[in-house]
Amino acid sequence: MRTTRLAPSPTGALHLGNARTFLINWLMARRNGWRILLRIEDLDGPRIRPGADRQAIDDLLWLGLDWDEGPVYQSQRRTRYQQALGALAAGGHLYPCVCTRGDIARAASAPHAEDGSSVYPGTCRGRFASVEQAARLTGRSPALRFAVPDRIISFHDGIAGDVSHAVARDLGDFIVAKGDGTPAYQLAVVVDDLEAGVTDIVRGHDLLDSTPRQMLIYEALGASAAIPRYHHVPLVVGQDGRRLAKRHGDTRLSEYRRAGVPPSRVLALLARWCGLEIDPWRGRPADLLDRFHSVPPERIVFTAADDRWLRAGAQSHEH
Repeated sequence: MRTTRLAPSPTGALHLGNARTFLINWLMARRNGWRILLRIEDLDGPRIRPGADRQAIDDLLWLGLDWDEGPVYQSQRRTRYQQALGALAAGGHLYPCVCTRGDIARAASAPHAEDGSSVYPGTCRGRFASVEQAARLTGRSPALRFAVPDRIISFHDGIAGDVSHAVARDLGDFIVAKGDGTPAYQLAVVVDDLEAGVTDIVRGHDLLDSTPRQMLIYEALGASAAIPRYHHVPLVVGQDGRRLAKRHGDTRLSEYRRAGVPPSRVLALLARWCGLEIDPWRGRPADLLDRFHSVPPERIVFTAADDRWLRAGAQSHEH
């Protein structure tokens, strides 16, 4: 059976942009008969907010979304990540790196990716014989980087179309375990998706360039045949064109819930952003299934008028 996952991260509350992506994921799954797994991606220790996992689960249920299995917590699966790191190391795919972000930013030779972020210039590749030697010689706790081959990675995205990356030039060697031993996002999601039999990944367009990195990990683990189908949803942005965030006001589902906005009205706005209409007072996600066929290819702009429309529903609802 084809399988997908809803994977909130409890580093903050779900906002309207997250909710639209989760709704699209749910609609694709329920329309096509995929199994849905709920996974809580809670490895980013310092940024994890206590109770945010429960809030995310409550928000999804409030909106009317459900799942078939889970929640599974990444923080409870560290042994599996360590086993995968061991396999990658044994295959010669990893090397220790002691560079800080500042070191990378100051490297005169550091190229930059399309989004303006620095591409790692390979400073530590081949520099140390082992993690232990790197720690002893530098006094730092080394991270582990994946040594990216000099080749083109191409794939067909279900929404973005055909995508190609010259991975060494465009992305560079990337971290799979942090200096404190915490598995990085790129590694953890591959291990989780592989073990859960995930066949279809639906996520925001901002993660499009994570795909070739994750494909390389699948290959290095000997699991090329299990590489999922990818579907990257255009983002919801503010009127400044930047990804929806605090700078655009409080767009958290929990805030609209607190203000008395009914879930059907939030759902109606999300549906409109998918090119669909639904009753803002009685609508449910299931009402969209027969009419949902594709995802609009352009980004969605959240406006002050959208916020006023939601909140006006709360006032009408109260009276």
